Amino acid sequence: MANINVMDLIYWKDTERTGMVFTGLMVGLLSLFQLSIITVISTISLGALCFTVSVSLYYKILHVLNMGDGVPPFKAYLDLDISFSGELADQYTQKVIVAVVSAANSLKNLFLVGNLFDSLKLLALMYLVTFLGDLCNGLTVLIIGVIALFSLPLVYRQHQAKVDGFVAGIQANVDNAKDILHRIAQGGGPTPDTTPGGAKPKTQ
Repeated sequence: MANINVMDLIYWKDTERTGMVFTGLMVGLLSLFQLSIITVISTISLGALCFTVSVSLYYKILHVLNMGDGVPPFKAYLDLDISFSGELADQYTQKVIVAVVSAANSLKNLFLVGNLFDSLKLLALMYLVTFLGDLCNGLTVLIIGVIALFSLPLVYRQHQAKVDGFVAGIQANVDNAKDILHRIAQGGGPTPDTTPGGAKPKTQ
Protein backbone atom coordinates (compact mmCIF):
# COMPACT_ATOMS: atom_id res chain seq x y z
CA MET A 1 0.00 0.00 0.00
CA ALA A 2 2.89 2.34 0.84
CA ASN A 3 4.50 1.71 -2.56
CA ILE A 4 1.23 2.53 -4.32
CA ASN A 5 0.94 5.79 -2.38
CA VAL A 6 4.51 6.75 -3.25
CA MET A 7 3.92 6.03 -6.94
CA ASP A 8 0.71 8.06 -6.81
CA LEU A 9 2.70 10.97 -5.44
CA ILE A 10 5.42 10.67 -8.07
CA TYR A 11 2.93 10.47 -10.94
CA TRP A 12 0.82 13.36 -9.56
CA LYS A 13 -2.36 11.25 -9.39
CA ASP A 14 -3.48 13.31 -6.40
CA THR A 15 -2.36 16.78 -7.47
CA GLU A 16 -3.13 18.47 -4.16
CA ARG A 17 -1.30 15.93 -2.01
CA THR A 18 1.67 15.72 -4.38
CA GLY A 19 1.88 19.50 -4.51
CA MET A 20 1.97 19.69 -0.71
CA VAL A 21 4.68 17.03 -0.44
CA PHE A 22 6.77 18.51 -3.26
CA THR A 23 6.46 22.05 -1.90
CA GLY A 24 7.33 20.91 1.62
CA LEU A 25 10.43 19.07 0.40
CA MET A 26 11.61 22.00 -1.71
CA VAL A 27 11.02 24.57 1.04
CA GLY A 28 12.87 22.38 3.54
CA LEU A 29 15.83 21.80 1.22
CA LEU A 30 16.06 25.43 0.13
CA SER A 31 15.97 26.49 3.78
CA LEU A 32 19.15 24.51 4.38
CA PHE A 33 21.04 27.04 2.23
CA GLN A 34 20.43 29.72 4.88
CA LEU A 35 19.81 27.75 8.08
CA SER A 36 21.37 24.77 9.83
CA ILE A 37 19.69 21.40 9.54
CA ILE A 38 18.90 21.49 13.28
CA THR A 39 17.05 24.79 12.86
CA VAL A 40 15.17 23.52 9.81
CA ILE A 41 14.08 20.27 11.48
CA SER A 42 13.04 21.99 14.70
CA THR A 43 11.12 24.70 12.83
CA ILE A 44 9.30 22.19 10.64
CA SER A 45 8.47 20.07 13.69
CA LEU A 46 7.21 23.14 15.53
CA GLY A 47 5.00 24.15 12.61
CA ALA A 48 3.63 20.62 12.24
CA LEU A 49 2.83 20.38 15.95
CA CYS A 50 1.17 23.80 15.96
CA PHE A 51 -1.02 22.69 13.07
CA THR A 52 -2.00 19.29 14.51
CA VAL A 53 -2.62 20.65 18.02
CA SER A 54 -4.72 23.52 16.68
CA VAL A 55 -6.84 21.20 14.55
CA SER A 56 -7.30 18.76 17.44
CA LEU A 57 -8.37 21.57 19.80
CA TYR A 58 -10.78 22.87 17.17
CA TYR A 59 -12.42 19.45 16.83
CA LYS A 60 -12.66 19.09 20.62
CA ILE A 61 -14.34 22.49 20.91
CA LEU A 62 -16.83 21.48 18.23
CA HIS A 63 -17.55 18.29 20.16
CA VAL A 64 -18.10 20.23 23.41
CA LEU A 65 -20.54 22.52 21.60
CA ASN A 66 -22.35 19.46 20.20
CA MET A 67 -21.32 20.47 16.70
CA GLY A 68 -19.10 17.48 16.03
CA ASP A 69 -18.95 13.73 16.52
CA GLY A 70 -15.83 13.85 18.68
CA VAL A 71 -13.80 11.68 16.29
CA PRO A 72 -10.12 12.76 16.36
CA PRO A 73 -9.22 14.51 13.07
CA PHE A 74 -6.19 12.28 12.47
CA LYS A 75 -7.82 9.00 13.49
CA ALA A 76 -7.35 7.45 10.02
CA TYR A 77 -3.60 8.04 10.26
CA LEU A 78 -3.42 6.96 13.91
CA ASP A 79 -5.06 3.65 13.03
CA LEU A 80 -2.51 2.86 10.33
CA ASP A 81 -0.52 -0.23 11.29
CA ILE A 82 3.14 0.47 10.55
CA SER A 83 4.54 -2.30 12.73
CA PHE A 84 6.24 -5.43 11.41
CA SER A 85 5.64 -8.97 12.51
CA GLY A 86 8.62 -10.96 13.72
CA GLU A 87 8.85 -12.94 10.48
CA LEU A 88 8.56 -9.85 8.28
CA ALA A 89 11.15 -8.02 10.38
CA ASP A 90 13.54 -10.97 9.99
CA GLN A 91 13.05 -10.91 6.23
CA TYR A 92 13.83 -7.21 5.99
CA THR A 93 16.83 -7.63 8.30
CA GLN A 94 18.20 -10.42 6.13
CA LYS A 95 17.70 -8.31 3.00
CA VAL A 96 19.55 -5.39 4.60
CA ILE A 97 22.42 -7.64 5.68
CA VAL A 98 22.68 -9.20 2.22
CA ALA A 99 22.64 -5.75 0.59
CA VAL A 100 25.35 -4.43 2.94
CA VAL A 101 27.59 -7.46 2.44
CA SER A 102 27.09 -7.31 -1.33
CA ALA A 103 27.95 -3.60 -1.38
CA ALA A 104 31.04 -4.22 0.77
CA ASN A 105 32.22 -6.98 -1.59
CA SER A 106 31.64 -4.77 -4.61
CA LEU A 107 33.61 -1.89 -3.06
CA LYS A 108 36.39 -4.27 -2.08
CA ASN A 109 36.69 -5.57 -5.65
CA LEU A 110 36.58 -2.05 -7.07
CA PHE A 111 39.16 -0.43 -4.79
CA LEU A 112 41.47 -3.46 -4.64
CA VAL A 113 41.29 -3.91 -8.44
CA GLY A 114 39.55 -7.23 -8.53
CA ASN A 115 38.59 -6.34 -12.10
CA LEU A 116 40.81 -3.78 -13.84
CA PHE A 117 38.13 -2.61 -16.26
CA ASP A 118 35.56 -2.01 -13.50
CA SER A 119 38.13 -0.17 -11.36
CA LEU A 120 39.03 2.06 -14.31
CA LYS A 121 35.34 2.88 -14.81
CA LEU A 122 35.06 3.85 -11.15
CA LEU A 123 38.21 5.95 -11.47
CA ALA A 124 36.72 7.83 -14.43
CA LEU A 125 33.42 8.28 -12.58
CA MET A 126 35.13 9.67 -9.45
CA TYR A 127 37.16 12.01 -11.64
CA LEU A 128 33.96 13.36 -13.19
CA VAL A 129 32.37 13.68 -9.74
CA THR A 130 35.22 15.99 -8.68
CA PHE A 131 34.14 18.39 -11.44
CA LEU A 132 30.55 18.11 -10.22
CA GLY A 133 31.74 18.96 -6.71
CA ASP A 134 33.40 22.12 -8.03
CA LEU A 135 30.17 23.21 -9.72
CA CYS A 136 27.70 22.54 -6.91
CA ASN A 137 27.40 21.02 -3.45
CA GLY A 138 25.53 17.94 -2.28
CA LEU A 139 22.47 19.94 -1.28
CA THR A 140 22.10 21.28 -4.82
CA VAL A 141 22.36 17.76 -6.21
CA LEU A 142 19.71 16.62 -3.71
CA ILE A 143 17.35 19.42 -4.78
CA ILE A 144 17.89 18.52 -8.44
CA GLY A 145 17.19 14.88 -7.53
CA VAL A 146 13.88 15.79 -5.86
CA ILE A 147 12.82 17.86 -8.87
CA ALA A 148 13.77 14.99 -11.18
CA LEU A 149 11.87 12.49 -9.03
CA PHE A 150 8.65 14.48 -9.34
CA SER A 151 9.06 15.35 -13.04
CA LEU A 152 10.97 12.71 -15.01
CA PRO A 153 8.61 9.75 -14.34
CA LEU A 154 5.66 11.83 -15.52
CA VAL A 155 7.55 12.99 -18.62
CA TYR A 156 8.58 9.38 -19.32
CA ARG A 157 4.99 8.14 -19.07
CA GLN A 158 3.82 10.83 -21.51
CA HIS A 159 6.64 10.24 -24.03
CA GLN A 160 7.55 6.63 -23.33
CA ALA A 161 8.03 5.51 -26.95
CA LYS A 162 10.37 8.38 -27.84
CA VAL A 163 12.37 8.04 -24.63
CA ASP A 164 12.73 4.26 -25.05
CA GLY A 165 14.02 4.74 -28.60
CA PHE A 166 16.49 7.39 -27.49
CA VAL A 167 17.74 5.28 -24.56
CA ALA A 168 18.04 2.21 -26.81
CA GLY A 169 20.24 4.19 -29.21
CA ILE A 170 22.48 5.39 -26.38
CA GLN A 171 22.67 1.88 -24.91
CA ALA A 172 23.71 0.48 -28.29
CA ASN A 173 26.52 3.04 -28.57
CA VAL A 174 27.64 2.34 -24.99
CA ASP A 175 27.64 -1.42 -25.59
CA ASN A 176 29.64 -0.91 -28.78
CA ALA A 177 32.20 1.26 -26.97
CA LYS A 178 32.48 -1.27 -24.12
CA ASP A 179 32.98 -4.07 -26.63
CA ILE A 180 35.78 -2.14 -28.33
CA LEU A 181 37.47 -1.40 -25.00
CA HIS A 182 37.22 -5.05 -23.96
CA ARG A 183 38.83 -6.17 -27.23
CA ILE A 184 41.59 -3.62 -26.85
CA ALA A 185 42.23 -4.64 -23.24
CA GLN A 186 42.37 -8.33 -24.25
CA GLY A 187 44.60 -7.59 -27.21
CA GLY A 188 42.17 -9.19 -29.65
CA GLY A 189 41.16 -8.20 -33.10
CA PRO A 190 37.72 -7.15 -34.31
CA THR A 191 34.95 -9.65 -33.79
CA PRO A 192 32.88 -10.75 -36.78
CA ASP A 193 29.58 -9.02 -37.45
CA THR A 194 26.91 -11.47 -36.34
CA THR A 195 23.97 -9.43 -37.63
CA PRO A 196 22.04 -10.87 -40.62
CA GLY A 197 23.92 -10.00 -43.78
CA GLY A 198 26.88 -8.77 -41.80
CA ALA A 199 30.52 -9.30 -42.63
CA LYS A 200 31.68 -12.87 -42.23
CA PRO A 201 35.02 -13.70 -40.58
CA LYS A 202 37.84 -14.24 -43.02
CA THR A 203 39.18 -17.73 -43.24
CA GLN A 204 42.87 -18.37 -43.68
